[in-house]
Amino acid sequence: MGVKIRCDWASSHSDYFEYHDQDWGVPEEHDQMVFEKLCLELFQSGLSWRTILNKRENFRKAFKDFNVHRVSRFSESQIAKLLDDKGIVRHRGKIEAVVHNGIRAKELIEDFGSLNHYFWSFEGLESKSDRSDSDVSKTKTSTLISKDLKKRGWKFVGPTTIYSFMQSLGIVNDHDRYCFRFFEVQRKIDSFKSKIF
Repeated sequence: MGVKIRCDWASSHSDYFEYHDQDWGVPEEHDQMVFEKLCLELFQSGLSWRTILNKRENFRKAFKDFNVHRVSRFSESQIAKLLDDKGIVRHRGKIEAVVHNGIRAKELIEDFGSLNHYFWSFEGLESKSDRSDSDVSKTKTSTLISKDLKKRGWKFVGPTTIYSFMQSLGIVNDHDRYCFRFFEVQRKIDSFKSKIF
């Protein structure tokens, strides 16, 4: 079996291999996983993605597997407990934002039927011309989504965070063309879109 050619960013450290090879760019069917991907991107802001990946299981445990309904009901004492949890990123603003966004996510689900129906409704607006290369940090579409979410009361959802989320969810397929995952992920995206729309 030959050597796998990965995206440049994923080739930089073995910690990225599993995430890149199995998860990055793959659409998620369940709101819980969509919410998880968005929350992890929120926590990553200003930090290394390796830091978040290495704490991913701790985040899942701390935030009840990112179950929107459970997270939205976190109390002040639960938030205080998370601030003492060395297994996650102990940033009060981000922790509170996840709880707050859980409430907002419930509203989106009520209005659109699912988080996917909301986020994927923007997919057709994204084009390669919006991004000059795979290192772009935000686009017109991520800025549009960010503004709309902020109007709806969401926190810590700037255009760069949203673009990273779009990449992770497959709303854009930013695997490099030479990456062994590019066409595999594109097939998954196409199949997912045929089911959701």
